[in-house]
Amino acid sequence: MIETPSWAYGNSGTRFKVFAQRGVPRDPYEKIADAAQVHAFTGAAPTVALHIPWDKVDDYAALAEYARSLGVGLGAINANVFQDDDYMLGSVTNPDPGVRRKATDHLLECVDIMDATGSRDLKLWFSDGTNYPGQDDIRTRQDRLADALAEVYERLGQHQRMLLEYKLFEPSFYTMDVPDWGTSFAHCVALGPKAVVCVDTGHHAPGTNIEFIVAMLLRAGKLGAFDFNSRFYADDDLMVGSADPFQLFRIMHEVVRGGGLDPATAVAFMLDQCHNIEPKIQGQIRSVMNVQEATAKALLVDAPALKAAQDAGDVLGANAVLMDAYNTDVRPLLVQWREDKGLAGDPIAAYKASGYFEKIVAERVGGTQAGWGA
Repeated sequence: MIETPSWAYGNSGTRFKVFAQRGVPRDPYEKIADAAQVHAFTGAAPTVALHIPWDKVDDYAALAEYARSLGVGLGAINANVFQDDDYMLGSVTNPDPGVRRKATDHLLECVDIMDATGSRDLKLWFSDGTNYPGQDDIRTRQDRLADALAEVYERLGQHQRMLLEYKLFEPSFYTMDVPDWGTSFAHCVALGPKAVVCVDTGHHAPGTNIEFIVAMLLRAGKLGAFDFNSRFYADDDLMVGSADPFQLFRIMHEVVRGGGLDPATAVAFMLDQCHNIEPKIQGQIRSVMNVQEATAKALLVDAPALKAAQDAGDVLGANAVLMDAYNTDVRPLLVQWREDKGLAGDPIAAYKASGYFEKIVAERVGGTQAGWGA
């Protein structure tokens, strides 16, 4: 099952321009309605993540009930400590203790929201870092980060988790305070079992072997979630599987190999994308389908044959086992899977024929469209 992000249904763009589209949601309720369409046509997207304060409402329990009425649930709660002017020099690692307090209080507020929505996961991404050598003390910033994480960790309920994301660069360019999986892993180990790493597939240097990271985190029991997207250069936030579908297959192979599809591992599969020029709902449907195809191919890998070739030192034979699975056209299998569930075999075509887009274009006139940063 794949979780879609509420912000993917709003307007988005680059730092040069945010492009407005017709029928875009104006509030969290309309975002959830769109997310429900993705689940209705794919049968594989039963939850939607919220971003606070972009999705702030007066009654979160009522929002959760509304989601349930549409056949979906509320998933991870994403904190936002990167858009206020106060956070120019950082949030929980800021030199100003008042700013650090404000940021930590927001994280605690997000746990309160989790209590109201029934959400399991608190997802944390920090833009904190520095742009110049000597700007701030690197070790002290790690101490501040550890203190804030520990306070929030203690607030988590028995069945709640903290997902700590990382990012190589941007918006800080000399140091990011959580720049890589090792930093996230180290903090999570220090915190305890309810703290796990979130791997955003776009947050790596070119050439990084992401499947190696996945294998290591699964081996250590610290892979908590994916933020799936695709990249050519950096944090492009393109549709998952669009730039390098073979990489997505390799990642899902390690997920299968490491038991990550077992519900007991509690690995969450989430999308984190910005649909700047493509239709929002169709972009989410296609992304879900791309993950399904990569997963189906990974499940087709002949594990005994692969192990035999590896044990025999048969380099080309082992590679051929993987390539045979990757080159298999699994689309007919997925069509059959959908039809067995009473769904249309082609979710995109079914959505286009449903009239939903024309309906929301007509209904969502006036008000302020949701968008990146709103």
